[in-house]
Amino acid sequence: MTPEQSAMAFVQDEAGFAQVTTIDRRGYPVARSMTAFLDGDWSVHLVQRASHARIAQWRRNPRTLVTWVGEPSAVIRNDAPHVFDLGTLPDRLVSIRGDAEFMPADWTREVFRAHADAHRALGNTRAPLRSDDDVDENLLGVRIRPFRVRLEGFGADPTPTTWTID
Repeated sequence: MTPEQSAMAFVQDEAGFAQVTTIDRRGYPVARSMTAFLDGDWSVHLVQRASHARIAQWRRNPRTLVTWVGEPSAVIRNDAPHVFDLGTLPDRLVSIRGDAEFMPADWTREVFRAHADAHRALGNTRAPLRSDDDVDENLLGVRIRPFRVRLEGFGADPTPTTWTID
């Protein structure tokens, strides 16, 4: 499996919450754990409460970092640390740098339904049931259009895989 395939499987099957970093009005990064769904083209789909402060942050500055971190891969080695030997292996990391784009209501409903239905089918039923009207009134879809992708810990050594998406 390539590092890209391993990273995609890690995010979709294992990682859980992402850390999403936006920029506040004073120019400082603000990070929070939240649900984020990685698409096959490395874009990230989020469905947020429309009243959340991060919506205003994205309106002012769409620059966003979405990161998933997990335990080291079972196959990784770190035989030659670059600076310090910490006696541990580096965590797996998937990091997407990009720009937030607000999605229209029909897209928000579509993404919300697909992910809500999938999670309910897995037995994750504590989130509220929402009608389309409720989704339209209270939620907002956001797509993070990827600019730069960085994968760490998905090969046999800690060498990252990084690329830019035009």
